[in-house]
This record gives sequence, structure tokens and C-alpha cells, in this order.
Amino acid sequence: MSFQARLMDISEKEKFNKFIESSPKGHVLQTWEWGDLKAKTGWIPLRLLVEQDGVPAGAISILKRRIPVLNKYIFYAPRGPVLDISVPGLFSFLLAEVKKLAQKHQAIFLKVDPDVPAENTLWQEAFKREGFRSAETGEGFDGVQPKFVFRLDISPDEEELMANFHQKTRYNIRLSARKGVQIIDHGTKEDLPVFYEVLKETCARDQFLVRSYQYFEDLFEILSPPGYARLFLAKLDDQIIAGTILLKIGDKAWYLYGASSNAARNTMPNYLIQWEMIKWSKAQGSNLYDFRGVPGNLTEDNPLYGLFRFKKGFNGEYTEFMGEYDLVYQPFFYWLYQTMEPVYYKGVRKIIALKKKLKK
Repeated sequence: MSFQARLMDISEKEKFNKFIESSPKGHVLQTWEWGDLKAKTGWIPLRLLVEQDGVPAGAISILKRRIPVLNKYIFYAPRGPVLDISVPGLFSFLLAEVKKLAQKHQAIFLKVDPDVPAENTLWQEAFKREGFRSAETGEGFDGVQPKFVFRLDISPDEEELMANFHQKTRYNIRLSARKGVQIIDHGTKEDLPVFYEVLKETCARDQFLVRSYQYFEDLFEILSPPGYARLFLAKLDDQIIAGTILLKIGDKAWYLYGASSNAARNTMPNYLIQWEMIKWSKAQGSNLYDFRGVPGNLTEDNPLYGLFRFKKGFNGEYTEFMGEYDLVYQPFFYWLYQTMEPVYYKGVRKIIALKKKLKK
């Protein structure tokens, strides 16, 4: 038995996606369409498929980006690679093929943050054996992808799921329905502007940065047609008071973005909209619902404790992932990049803070 690898072209998109969707470690951030979305923001996607005797066995969707000044590149595979780590030789073969690409594209390292719990010894041992180094910043919630999440097994029936929620969560779901909040589970592109206005309101209230409207329009146009993204809206008396974006592939679903208006917050739309997303995902064949990021090592005085408590109320499993790891190809330039990056982003943060100050 032998492995073969090749870069995929657009004609093989369906084959690539089918493998990602069907794999236990498949993730929406490894789909062809996610690479197309990131291409709108300056990344260049490369999709590599490994086959064993003609049958897909592993895949990695790599995002490539130029490093300012150095004229070198970084490779980043969000929530990749996608493979069975227990297959002898597969991981080593895939990484050898990625290294060939790195040499061709002048990439100084590969960054990965796989969808793998921290306690998975097989993956930990494989990463150590292949020479990866931890790239943890100590800012689990603020990393490239969240290190800590709540994940809910939604294979039980709806009654059992509801019974397992925290009492206050059940109360708020029912309260929202009694108050007349209605959930629209098929938001369209025409609904995006009102969702974005509510999102801006949320970010201003909670002091988060907000992406451009164009990003959400691109996300919807690219990920919605194949069924990977869906817009949910909470409506009260003809007014949109909350909205969410759900991602789904195969038997997994992720809560990606959420927004709620300052109006009618006492109707608890965020609880009802989550419940409707869970029910919809279950009806579409999902058995895992991921609430995405929460802070790690949390105490009640943390400003983000409310977010933690909200997600915890749905009784998901608090999961810590392996985190970020780098595989270095050019040590000197990697050291230079690691030295430059904090200085660069410190300058960017100063510019953002100054712009906010000038707006006030």
C-alpha cells in the first residue's frame, strides 16, 4: 500500500469537500469554500489531498500569506490537517508533501490548530515526533482559533436535551417564546444589512472589533449556496432584535457569530435562537453542536464571565483543544518573524485605539 499526494484544482472541489465532510476530524474551516472566503482578505489557498491506493486518506487546506518586509510567506491550516492520526506513515507523508510546497512557496513555517482535545495522546506524540513546537501565547480565547469551547452532543431527543439544560436556560428559552419572539431560520442576503447593524450595536456595547460588512456578504455568498452557512434572526413585532450565523458540514455544526440589539433584551432572544439552531442542526443530521470560543481559567470577575455562563447553561462539554503549533522550515526567518510580529501588531492596535479616540 502506498500514498500519493497532489494539489487539487477547481474541478476536484466536490471530491475534496466530500472527504472533509465525511471525516471525523473534518472541519468547515478546511473546506474549499473557506479558502475562497479567506482569499477575499489576502490569503492564497492551497488544497492538498493524500490518497492511499486511489482512496482519499488525508487532506489539508493551507492558507498562504506574505509577511511584510521579509518577502517570505507563512502557511496556516485552520483546524487542519484532516486525517486519521493512527494510520501508520500518513501524517509523516502529508507533512513531507507540505514541506515541498513550503520550499516552493518560500514559507518559513506551517501553523496548525487542529480540532483535537488537549488530552489526545496520539496527536500529542505525533506532533512531538514530527518536530512541531507549541505556539501558545497564553491568550487562549484570543488566539487564531479558540482554544476553549463548549461542545454539545445533540444526538439525544429534544426533550432530553432541554431537560439537561440549566434551569435558568430552560426558563429563558420559554420566556422568550412567551414574549412573542419568533425565530427565522432561513435569513437571506437581503437580511444581512439589518443583521450587520445589530452586530455593530453588539460590538460597540461589548467593546469588540467588528469585521467589515463586505466580509459578511462574502461569507454568505460563498458558504451559503453549498449549505455550509445559515443566517438565523430573532424577530419581535416586525423588528429584528438578534441574529446569528451558523456553520455546518457533515454531522457537525458551529455557532460562529451572534448579535443582539439593545432593544428588548429582557425578552431573552439569544436563548431562544440558540435552541432553534440546535434543533435545526439536529434535524439536518448533526450530532455535535459547537458553541465556539470561551475564555480559559475563568473567574467570576472576568468581563467575559457572562458569555461563559450563557454557553455553559446549555450543558455542553467544556473542551480544551491542543492549541496552536508551528512546524518551522526556516529557523532564522522564523525567529525574525516572531520578533517583528508583536511590534507590528502593537502598532496596529495603537492606530485602532487612536481612530476610536478621534471618533468620540
